[in-house]
Amino acid sequence: MQPYTGIDDLTVSLDGHLLSVTFNRADSLNSLTEAMMSTLADTLDRAGTDPAVKAVRLRGAGRGFCSGAGISAEDQRAQAGSSTVDGLLVEANRAVQAIVALPKPVVAVVQGPCAGVGVSLALASDLVLASEKAFFLLAFTKIGLMPDGGATALVAAAVGRIRAMRMALLAERLTATQACEYGLVSSVHPADELDAAADAVIATLLSGPAVALAKTKQAINAATLTQLDGALDRESVGQKILLVSPDFREGTKAFQQRRTPAFTDS
Repeated sequence: MQPYTGIDDLTVSLDGHLLSVTFNRADSLNSLTEAMMSTLADTLDRAGTDPAVKAVRLRGAGRGFCSGAGISAEDQRAQAGSSTVDGLLVEANRAVQAIVALPKPVVAVVQGPCAGVGVSLALASDLVLASEKAFFLLAFTKIGLMPDGGATALVAAAVGRIRAMRMALLAERLTATQACEYGLVSSVHPADELDAAADAVIATLLSGPAVALAKTKQAINAATLTQLDGALDRESVGQKILLVSPDFREGTKAFQQRRTPAFTDS
């Protein structure tokens, strides 16, 4: 079988039975591109039927896990002609579905900021280990958008409706400690102990009964993520409307200019 290969912005490697996938755009806190999400989805689809893979580790390079879809001026220039926000949404949804459907456990290692669709990718994973320096943020409404990547289902399934509403509507930052108290992450660790903690968890998974782990993951997801497919559909419809709205254009411009947006509710 051909070795796993990623792209410059998404590195992929198989070491033993562990497939490691790393968002590799540290300068932008690992903001996402369409190519990154497409590569992630394709990689996980392949891993699902590969007996050499028993577990997956998902992480970000540098000090952040993932800052979500790239909307900075630099991101927009880099993606011009090769990627669109709409295309990124489609591929991000596919990546989230691939994580959930993968019959192998996925461990998200969140060492720093986790925002936007990055939250969806982390919560789609089966275990989320966070550094005490990490935080979680659904910042969509700050730029005139709604949560996507299945966040409306994934967050609510983890923390309940009222807390999910607060995160989504007010776009408030949730510390790692708060996220653990809410049930958003599996555990929180000192920054210098996170990798060791992740290694220990992964070692347990790699030595575990693969079929039993797969059946357990499938059963829990089936019981708790019953609304995920519907959420992805609803988010796609709503987001495509919002992506062509004046408020999104104003929100993006305000973000790039580091000012408060002046929304017109249109």
